[in-house]
Amino acid sequence: MSSYPSKNPAATDDDQEKINARMGRIKHKVFVLSGKGGVGKSTIAVNMAVSLAEAGKKVGLLDIDIHGPSVPTMLGLYQMPLIQNENSIEPVYAGDLKVMSIGFVLQNEDDALIWRGPMKMGVIKQFLGDVEWGELDYLIVDCPPGTGDEPLSICQLIENPDGAVIVTTPQRVAAVDVRKSLTFCKKLEVPVLGILENMSGFSCPQCGETTEIFRTGSGRKMAADFDVPFLGALPIDPTIVAACDGGVPFVQQYENTETAQLMKTLLTPILALSE
Repeated sequence: MSSYPSKNPAATDDDQEKINARMGRIKHKVFVLSGKGGVGKSTIAVNMAVSLAEAGKKVGLLDIDIHGPSVPTMLGLYQMPLIQNENSIEPVYAGDLKVMSIGFVLQNEDDALIWRGPMKMGVIKQFLGDVEWGELDYLIVDCPPGTGDEPLSICQLIENPDGAVIVTTPQRVAAVDVRKSLTFCKKLEVPVLGILENMSGFSCPQCGETTEIFRTGSGRKMAADFDVPFLGALPIDPTIVAACDGGVPFVQQYENTETAQLMKTLLTPILALSE
């Protein structure tokens, strides 16, 4: 018997019908996944969503990292109250980008959500079925690390997703865990749009030279081993850290930098979904 049920047992038929109705108005659903924490999933998801919006697309960004929501901080959305209507929840706006995160529910950013699986599943169902996403070209879903409750639920609740972008870093200790995400996608029949190798070398802001801190190339090898696309490699860039901490998307604040332009070129397979 498979350990990967095809349907989420926590979702009733009414829940799924409501989710399908919401998701049916969204053309493309893309997950950002990794089997390892600290590889930069949220950074990639935020800048991917912002870049798509700047390209003229209608975009939503859903943060399902229940225990470590980073998206509100990266977008400068501090203490944003949620507006709840009779039948829906309004997303928070970052410019034209529609955003939802458990971070908007916390009264204090130091609060810890000590929740078991069923409570997390309930919130994810609400994010999908109750948030007024409207008509979108893309919904980007920022997932927590691993292959547990949250990634499993989102893959089961969203029918026919366009696929997943897998984020890794170069060192083997990360790649060993990230490879499990590729197996996860295969088991759940989620297409892999590509692998992105983040933190691949250090880009010096003074001289522009890139120095390898970790051994590079694991992302490309992983893509070859699993026969999936390799999207490219992004260096460690101090301006990315500054942008994330400052609550301004990197591709906006540092749009003329080589790293920002590289980050945008990595979106080519995602933009191709709408062609």
